[in-house]
Amino acid sequence: MQLLAEGVQVGYDSGAIVHGMDITFPAGRVTTIIGPNGCGKSTLLKALTRIIPHQGGHVTLDGLDIRRMETKALARKMAILPQTPENASGLLVEELVTYGRFPHQKGFGRLSKEDRRMIDWALDVTRTAEFRDRPVDALSGGQRQRVWIAMALAQDTGIIFLDEPTTYLDMAHQLETLELLRKLNRDEGRTIIMVLHDLNQAARFSDHLIALSAGRLIKSGTPEEVLVPDVLKQVFNIDAVIGRDPRTDAPLCITYDLIKGDQPS
Repeated sequence: MQLLAEGVQVGYDSGAIVHGMDITFPAGRVTTIIGPNGCGKSTLLKALTRIIPHQGGHVTLDGLDIRRMETKALARKMAILPQTPENASGLLVEELVTYGRFPHQKGFGRLSKEDRRMIDWALDVTRTAEFRDRPVDALSGGQRQRVWIAMALAQDTGIIFLDEPTTYLDMAHQLETLELLRKLNRDEGRTIIMVLHDLNQAARFSDHLIALSAGRLIKSGTPEEVLVPDVLKQVFNIDAVIGRDPRTDAPLCITYDLIKGDQPS
């Protein structure tokens, strides 16, 4: 499933946020978007998933312009877990995961055998089946995040978008969430596109990185190509020392200093 952004421009009343981006997202890989706060990461993610419109350029999925796709048809191909999921107060875990099957339902929305199979599979693979009859708001932060991912998996799409999926999680739960996403990519062939703030997590769990600054693409490529001092200087205005992770051999930002003077543009 091939996703392309060609000359994509997105803006609000205050002006353009994303400026004419050309990006190819490798199919069947984990791509992570990195960049400073306010650089357009979340805005780009929303434009790619048609949550907000783009004013210029095209976003195509397997050659089809997403603006011309029927909403349910698009939802059968891509799922998104936003930075702050909607309030699930009062819902049981299984009820929330069931919502992921909406794009596949017809008629009165009764669950089919396939719907139930996918719900059970999503609960099992995220290790949340034991919580299926518990209220979502009674779970810990890490457990809730796995339940939201289960809902996205139940949607049974080839592409899953996640906007800062590790926010508000402690170190162990961050690792658990990212290992789950990597496993889904490797075992199920799902294309994962996410936004992360932690550069070392991005390098460790991604095949492809996209570095943004001020709404512009600075560099895209493998972690080895993107997590380099010159790119990090342009993107974050830092002087970084890059080494290798002794366990994974991924690039590792060992330390950094703020470069005095102009902020990144």
